[in-house]
Amino acid sequence: MRVRFAPSPTGMLHIGGARTALYNWLAARGSGGSLVLRIEDTDRERSTPENVEQILDALRWLELDWDEGPFSQAERGPEHADAVRQLVDSGHAYEDDGAIRFRVPDEGEIAIDDVIRGEVRFPLGALQDFVIQRSDGTPLYNLAVAVDDRDMGVTHVIRGDDHLSNTPRQALMLDALGAGRPVYAHLPLLHGPDGKKLSKRHGAASVQELRETGYLPEAVRNYIALLGWGDPESTTFFSTDDLVSAFDLGRVSRSPAVFDEQKLRWMNGRYMRELPVPDLRERIERRVGRDVPEEAVAISQEKLQTLADFWPLAGFLVEPQPVDEKAWEKVMTNGGPEHLRAARDALAAVEPFDAAGVEAALRAVVERLGVKPKDVFQPVRVAISGTTVSPGIFESVAALGRDETLQRVETALQRAGAPSA
Repeated sequence: MRVRFAPSPTGMLHIGGARTALYNWLAARGSGGSLVLRIEDTDRERSTPENVEQILDALRWLELDWDEGPFSQAERGPEHADAVRQLVDSGHAYEDDGAIRFRVPDEGEIAIDDVIRGEVRFPLGALQDFVIQRSDGTPLYNLAVAVDDRDMGVTHVIRGDDHLSNTPRQALMLDALGAGRPVYAHLPLLHGPDGKKLSKRHGAASVQELRETGYLPEAVRNYIALLGWGDPESTTFFSTDDLVSAFDLGRVSRSPAVFDEQKLRWMNGRYMRELPVPDLRERIERRVGRDVPEEAVAISQEKLQTLADFWPLAGFLVEPQPVDEKAWEKVMTNGGPEHLRAARDALAAVEPFDAAGVEAALRAVVERLGVKPKDVFQPVRVAISGTTVSPGIFESVAALGRDETLQRVETALQRAGAPSA
């Protein structure tokens, strides 16, 4: 099997394009075949080197490698021109005001066998003669694609359903050139949860946006693999090796698939929780651009759904964070400073200063003061983190350490205007 991923470099790689790349990659790897990367850059104004690099960057992040290429379609002008001459010489094309048109039979129909959609028939009368080369000698998309698929030995064309209308034209040209047709498989389009075509209003729309949002590439691969395809045993979580083994084009649905970012967040959270702490720490450090204590990662891991969640949740374990004024106002009333001072005195005496010791000391303060646990725990939480949301309070205090905890508590007491003694 020889498949190709052939994106147009007109911007970032969208999620639909990423799924097409993944399905081609899975088909190639699962069959022991090869994947050709071809950049369809005949639109020279929009096909900039920067846009090409964005596509390559997205594929690298998704860890989807290719066997040949990337080839530039625009650099294959001589091959395209030779094919046009062959079509003209054989009577399958003709000149029209300087341009070259392909001659479509007036009657009958062309049948396309599609792995996903089954047989699709197109009446030839609806296609009409179409331009394959402009008057300036440049080829049009359909001609270039057909010739490149032929020359690159592509056996299977796996692409989005929006290309189905191009298929009869490309098939007609391949027939006229005496080349065999590849097997076609047109993937269902992606919709948002509202049933409308996927767009930015549904959340992240490109691979780069998913990366910036903090998703893991292995979770993204798993999730987009399931957009239109499913395992007969209804498995949800696949390792990449399992995806390669299980993937089958014949089980791709004809119906539009729904991209739901909330489901992706859920799946990504599962992947985050299963990462070894040192691995997760390394990924977080790459994201935040600084060293992060391993303990800070360990105590926050259960609450993380994306890499971006770490800093708002546990950044205070790396450096002091700004105080959330609403959280401060809510907590530092009705005895908050007094409870905080009592907690400070208890924490100063904890030995050893670990999560169990911190918990015992703070619970003793709750019992002695006759208040609810949150009346003591939340002032401590705001004092050390600046907000009311953090990993477990006992683990957080222990991770921060005695000296830093007492210093932040003292700073909070001074801010509240509460006497230190």
